[in-house]
Amino acid sequence: MYTDRERCVRAVQSKDARFDGWFFTAVLTTGIYCRPSCPVVAPKPENMVFHASAAACQQAGFRACKRCRPDTSPGSPEWNRRADLVARAMRLIADGVVDREGVPGLAGRLGYSTRQVERQLLAELGAGPLALARAQRAQTARLLVESTEMPMADVAFAAGFASVRAFNDTVREVFALSPTELRARVPKRNAATTAALRTPTPPTPTSRPSTAQPPTSLNLPTPGTPPAGTSATPTAPATLQLRLPFRAPLHPDNLFGHLAATAVPGVEEWRDGAYRRTLRLPYGHGIVGLTPRPDHITCRLTLSDLRDLTVAISRCRRLLDLDADPVAVDGQLRTDPLLAPLVDKAPGRRVPRTVDEAELAVRAVLGQQVSTAAARTHAARLVTAHGDAVDDPEGGLTHLFPTPEALAALDPASLAMPRTRRTTFTTLVAQLADGRLRLGAESDWSQARARLLSLPGFGPWTVDVIAMRALGDPDAFLPTDLGIRRAAEELGLPSTPAALTARAAAWRPWRAYAVQYLWATGSHPVNQLPA
Repeated sequence: MYTDRERCVRAVQSKDARFDGWFFTAVLTTGIYCRPSCPVVAPKPENMVFHASAAACQQAGFRACKRCRPDTSPGSPEWNRRADLVARAMRLIADGVVDREGVPGLAGRLGYSTRQVERQLLAELGAGPLALARAQRAQTARLLVESTEMPMADVAFAAGFASVRAFNDTVREVFALSPTELRARVPKRNAATTAALRTPTPPTPTSRPSTAQPPTSLNLPTPGTPPAGTSATPTAPATLQLRLPFRAPLHPDNLFGHLAATAVPGVEEWRDGAYRRTLRLPYGHGIVGLTPRPDHITCRLTLSDLRDLTVAISRCRRLLDLDADPVAVDGQLRTDPLLAPLVDKAPGRRVPRTVDEAELAVRAVLGQQVSTAAARTHAARLVTAHGDAVDDPEGGLTHLFPTPEALAALDPASLAMPRTRRTTFTTLVAQLADGRLRLGAESDWSQARARLLSLPGFGPWTVDVIAMRALGDPDAFLPTDLGIRRAAEELGLPSTPAALTARAAAWRPWRAYAVQYLWATGSHPVNQLPA
């Protein structure tokens, strides 16, 4: 969009928050860059330059606006809508791959040379993978500087910087303030709050086996306390409370209802108005609690290692589909006169996704031709037998979901399921474990679909569920699903799979969202926000 200058100027002059994250406005006269909805007086059009990413603005020498804080914008919906090289690269960068594996690791996952990856990112975003990852590190650093009392050296390494000097230089360049000055700008906490923040808390035991900028704004955190006589380290447990922004509207009922109704005991739960679950992360594990609010999602995040902060935020946003553009989605679906009343009744429905693609694929197989309760029971047995135990002082979570490697090593005879589904299950986990099947952020959607369809016991329904919720394909469609066919018949839509697929061509590329509106016509608990 940033190449359409006239449209960008109109968005900036109208301060339209719908375009936050789509592009960034760099102001030539001030040397700063802003989000489109920045509340200050809009600059003259001739002084505006538009960029596709915050990293491109920083590469061009602009610093972040202190008023609108463009680094906290929702991410661009482009990267969740597309499956090309650039979109896949952006999803991997958000997941911290460049920080952990470097640009060669990013290119290797994508199946391209480093030169090809850098060239395509530069052409579309105006910044290469290192610059995009650097922008992400800067935002994570700001998050930790402003929300914790960690020593700056520990913040630097937790945010992914190789040295304190690189941390200091980047923060100064991006925000025009030193890390100490950034922390000094945070409103002073009262004495009681400060005392609470410094009170030792039991560390959570570790259990071993995120545009490139995961957006957040902050509430007060509760950092973990390191061992006596030492300073905090990147591996010290910590609990932070964040605000995850989204593009309005967002209808939470089916989103949180689905996650709560299908929750696997020990791994997920609904408690005190929040969906809570365990997270398996690159450096350790985490526990997250997500609570819907009118203008944000409250995210309470406990990490065994703070270096996982960026990845954890990125995965939580992906789980809740927070970077979606509901105006574009609903606008397309409203063109169908039979769908329009459903959209008008509850606009802003999201697709409930996942924090772990392999886990979702395993659970899709467990859910074949059984009830939701039976699928949860099967999954809970696997979790108890093969998952890694964790401690949850704030709730009832007990385990991480088992890895494909752990599931591939189990005795197939121990699985309480029909022989054919047992074969489907064991084939899936074996291919996930040895890397023949990849369902991560780097996946090519068409290749992953073809690979899944080649496995025994995988039909269109299972593949499309995985495509919709694990791969994140916004155009995945389930014409054979019983709930979809019933809803279609009640609405006067064609109810046979072939005819319904033909009718749904007008809903593309948002058929996965049409699925959510059709499912919502039923009375199943997945459509209801838990009490």
